[in-house]
Amino acid sequence: MNIDEESHIFDPGDQTALVCMTASAAQKTVTAQLTDLHYKVHHGLFEEDVLLKLSTYHYEVVVIDENYCGVNQRENRVLREMVKRAGALRREHFVVLLSRHLLTNDTMSAFVQSVDQIVNFADLANFKPVLRRGVAQHRDLYRPFLDAIKAAQAS
Repeated sequence: MNIDEESHIFDPGDQTALVCMTASAAQKTVTAQLTDLHYKVHHGLFEEDVLLKLSTYHYEVVVIDENYCGVNQRENRVLREMVKRAGALRREHFVVLLSRHLLTNDTMSAFVQSVDQIVNFADLANFKPVLRRGVAQHRDLYRPFLDAIKAAQAS
């Protein structure tokens, strides 16, 4: 088995990510930076593949191009599915929207889009530090909430 094949097998405790982008230089940049952060990465091949992967695997980070599969942001089925997920389930994912027109770390736009973070394509070279900071803030914010849910489920 080669290294590429091994990176698609998730073991308990692995940091996992799903990248929903068309194969391109930008996808390679995002994947390389996620790998540098020790994430095991899956790529969404098409909408149905992504939806199946989301129902099969737990991904800590989900990166979605606003124009994934050649549709505009409003017609982006993957983005809509992430937004529709139940609150507790949705909060288990850190959703990053890659945009050509929204600004990186624009929290109001992220709120409006129902995602955790926005990264502009012009800032992909800085994806790694932007994501690291965003995930750390997300964990700090939702840790008490997720701990309370787990405690309630255990009792």
